[in-house]
Amino acid sequence: MAAKRATRSTRKSNASKEELLQYYKDMLLIRRFEEKAGQLYGMGLIGGFCHLYIGQEAVVVGLEACTEEDDKRITTYRDHGHMLACGMDPKGVMAELTGREGGLSKGKGGSMHMFSKEAHFYGGHGIVGANVPLGAGLAFSDKYKGNDRVTFTYFGDGAANQGQVYETYNMAQLWELPVIFVIENNKYAMGTSVQRATKSPSLWERGAAYGIKGEEVDGMDVLAVKEAGQRAVEHCRAAKGPYILEVMTYRYRGHSMSDPAKYRTRDEVQKMREERDAIEQVRARLLEADPKVEDELKAIDKEIKEVVNAAADFSKESPEPALSELWTDITIEA
Repeated sequence: MAAKRATRSTRKSNASKEELLQYYKDMLLIRRFEEKAGQLYGMGLIGGFCHLYIGQEAVVVGLEACTEEDDKRITTYRDHGHMLACGMDPKGVMAELTGREGGLSKGKGGSMHMFSKEAHFYGGHGIVGANVPLGAGLAFSDKYKGNDRVTFTYFGDGAANQGQVYETYNMAQLWELPVIFVIENNKYAMGTSVQRATKSPSLWERGAAYGIKGEEVDGMDVLAVKEAGQRAVEHCRAAKGPYILEVMTYRYRGHSMSDPAKYRTRDEVQKMREERDAIEQVRARLLEADPKVEDELKAIDKEIKEVVNAAADFSKESPEPALSELWTDITIEA
């Protein structure tokens, strides 16, 4: 039996063809990049841990569509998609994965700990939930400076059970910080289903104890994510304090490359791929509006393939960091 294509969302939208094509391109770059990263990991070119973002592309692409210049973002170890979505060079990202000199952190951060001050991307953090108070700190800086910047602080459903998250909620609301807490609920914290990890019917509603507003979002629909993101951004820029978005998404691969993901069935994953895939939803929407757009989609596919292959080639050709790099970027003279 032939696989069913993901159907277009029935929700109405004013998104133009150009916007949809850009979302398609941005999500496809993340998908193909992560697939290539998985290949390089299998070849032994990427060491350590490697957590892929395949399936969750609509979350960060939808929210990045709401950002303005100098807005900030901070996330955890499933971070490659976030880097690409905020405009970081695919070559630099891939070279960092392979631990090369041309990487965005000079090959010293690897998959889990990349950073770019220029892109206002403040990590990649390996400790579960530890980035959440750091995100509030970034927002506090902007509050102190009196600008209208917003910080997007991403974490997963597993991290949502960490104590420092709720300490941060309290401070963020107390000080009315312009921070959007984005819970990427992909239904599994490592290998534990969210249904087995919490009795709360939802995670975003926990913010009510602190007076924080929020909502649940369909994270497999990039347009739904963008619309919710715009509400959150407007709330924060209006100096009304923090906002929580619980974005319901799904990862197709295991927690990391070493995870066989035997805690869920193949049928469950396949059903999501066939019926809810974020990229295929946008593709279906475009084709329904204009079947002739197929040629443009093919051109984008070709372009993305070339970009990803170039990034992979660069990551292989870039030299390893010099031994002297062991002693740089450790301390700062103040």
